[in-house]
Amino acid sequence: MTTLTARIKWVEERTFLGESGSGHSVVMDGAPETGGRDLGVRPMEMMLLGMGGCTAYDVVDILEKSREPVTDIAIEIEGTRAADIPKVFTEIRVRYLITGRGLDPAKVERAVNLSADKYCSASIMMGATANITHDIEIIEAE
Repeated sequence: MTTLTARIKWVEERTFLGESGSGHSVVMDGAPETGGRDLGVRPMEMMLLGMGGCTAYDVVDILEKSREPVTDIAIEIEGTRAADIPKVFTEIRVRYLITGRGLDPAKVERAVNLSADKYCSASIMMGATANITHDIEIIEAE
């Protein structure tokens, strides 16, 4: 079993400093209309960023282990939240932009599916409340 830690410290108004157990920090803040000063990423945006980082890590790892010539990956995520509290994500659209030389579309799709269904803990947790869809665009490297 792995235990991860985090510490969140209130700075002022709606600004918070998050520090991971590995010693990395991030500023989180709210929008001005909710009392924030727009100094950092919103906490719910952090959820999408975490999910994107998690699946990107998996997909690159799987493609490299499959000896696919991946040269770049970008992930665009759009999440829709419920209108009522708790405003959980109800729909999440994940778009994978995967660049390489002669990538096998079946292997790319397999990597995305393995991440979504088996390896990406963040995607699996978010999938408890959200319908998650995936689009894949393969870009031929120059």
